[in-house]
Amino acid sequence: MTKRMRCDQHLTSLPWGDYELLDSGENMKLERFGEIVVVRPETQALWGKLHPELWEKADAVFTFREKSGSWNVRTGVSGSWELSWNDVRFRARLTGFKHTGVFPEQAPNWEWVRERVKTLNEQLPFARKQSGRPEGGDLRTFSQQTAGVSVLNLFGYTGIASLVAAQADAFVTHVDASKQSLDWAHENARLSNSSEDKIRWILDDALAFAKREARRGAEYDGIILDPPAFGRGAKGEVWKIEEELPGLLATLREILSETPGSFFLINGYAAGYAPRSFAQAVESTFGETGGECGELFIQESRSERVIPAGIYVRFVR
Repeated sequence: MTKRMRCDQHLTSLPWGDYELLDSGENMKLERFGEIVVVRPETQALWGKLHPELWEKADAVFTFREKSGSWNVRTGVSGSWELSWNDVRFRARLTGFKHTGVFPEQAPNWEWVRERVKTLNEQLPFARKQSGRPEGGDLRTFSQQTAGVSVLNLFGYTGIASLVAAQADAFVTHVDASKQSLDWAHENARLSNSSEDKIRWILDDALAFAKREARRGAEYDGIILDPPAFGRGAKGEVWKIEEELPGLLATLREILSETPGSFFLINGYAAGYAPRSFAQAVESTFGETGGECGELFIQESRSERVIPAGIYVRFVR
């Protein structure tokens, strides 16, 4: 009998070679991305700084003034610079929305996706027979063109999760409504030497694309999504998470494969939502799948303090 999700399974991102949370406090955080040290606003950091002296060495500081924000670049930071996580390479940039295009709190989920894809690849021929899905042949959609693992990444942004899945030998459909983000993700794929036939790049509204895939009878062995609280599609479609998420989940239920080992991952950054809220939304659509949910944290490299950085829900069939 399937159990309800456990929502006390919090994930903590630890420092790696090209990323480090150096310090935090006073509503700010001090981070190192490669050789570049940046200061960004962080409303969760209600505490005091532990290492004030480190902040003076920041290369760039993002501040808000009159409801808009901008970077004060103190040293010669180029337009973009290269980083890596394991074998995946990507570019960081100082964007006008304070982001760098890299979300370090996702590192535990990247590891999870990589392991899920590897496991599926090992068991796929047997798993396909179990589910009744064909192993290849003249199939209708990209997700079904090979016997390999197929992954759909919605709201894919700069594509690090897509690259992780592709490098684990999945065929990835990467969807984002922003051409700028899609170009950035494609650039990251080139940096990572990702094979051109491993990732399909789609400029589209996530919900509209998912509905078309459902009508085509598409199936994916893994689905990853990171929906914003508010956004606009490629053709001006309005996305409001409180209105659109239930319908999107219902559509994704139609296209998530029944193959044993298939997986689902949703991340959340919308203010005010608890992990259990997302978990119950998923359970109300997919049933009691088991799985886990919780908060995402980033740990400081010089202390045991953490910054809450989002929520997640994930399960494996």
